[in-house]
Amino acid sequence: MTPIKSLLAATDFSELSRLAADRAARLAGAAGARLRLVHAVSGSALAQLEQLLGLDTAVEARLIEQARQALESLAAELRAVHGVAVDTTLLQGAVLEQITQEANRVEADIVVVGARGTGFVRHFLLGSTAERLLRKSVHPMLVVKKAPRETYRRVLVPVDFSAWSAPLIDLARAVAPGAHLVLLNAYEVPFEGKLRFASVSDATIESYRAKSHRAASLQLQALAADAGLQPADWTPCIPHADPSQAIVEHEQACGCDLIVIGKQGQTMTEELLLGSVTKHVLVESVGDVLVATLKPT
Repeated sequence: MTPIKSLLAATDFSELSRLAADRAARLAGAAGARLRLVHAVSGSALAQLEQLLGLDTAVEARLIEQARQALESLAAELRAVHGVAVDTTLLQGAVLEQITQEANRVEADIVVVGARGTGFVRHFLLGSTAERLLRKSVHPMLVVKKAPRETYRRVLVPVDFSAWSAPLIDLARAVAPGAHLVLLNAYEVPFEGKLRFASVSDATIESYRAKSHRAASLQLQALAADAGLQPADWTPCIPHADPSQAIVEHEQACGCDLIVIGKQGQTMTEELLLGSVTKHVLVESVGDVLVATLKPT
């Protein structure tokens, strides 16, 4: 299990971004990691302000100072409540690019953001710029949707037995070392619809399903063993269903408060996966989602 050493939380001072900062502080405290809290002042917004005010930059300076004070105030609150080390950085410029560069600079193991907000996070789930950030980012990104009241207790980890599966489990254990893992593999019988069209009997198709289920069960057992999981550490979940819907349904059915999902898989391109399964999960899930942008083993 790779330890978490550095987290970066991006805030726009909205309620959900404050919850994200709180979750980041909790994670930092549990892992003994360093937390950097950042706020980005939009360069385009400042340019519009300059057009309105002309060369009078006093208002612009006051706005930047207010943002700096708000950032320091939030950091002080996190230090006092959680007893963690919190550094702050006020950024100016293109928001997404500035956050990405800062995450690279501090070598963040995880970037934490709120699901919605007053600035860039408001369109995070559906905005094309944010989707490009998810596709290209080298950092796992935790999207916080709910107020953190405790550590993550049950984590849903969808796996497809590709090279991404083992790093997903490792990341889940790093973020939630005491949590119970639910390893989910949603399977479908290849060409099932065509088999029915070809008048293949229901009994034959059901036998194919049973065979696929057994194969997935054996692969899950092997994957868990290779990850060093003990039987009490995890539960298998092998639904015969479309992965997008299965993940969202079993998040609630299994009582999970975090989903750890990769953005690449065995059979889908990076763009397709983000555009379908991962995006669907981000939008439809109830709890937090950690999108892993990991290098497969």
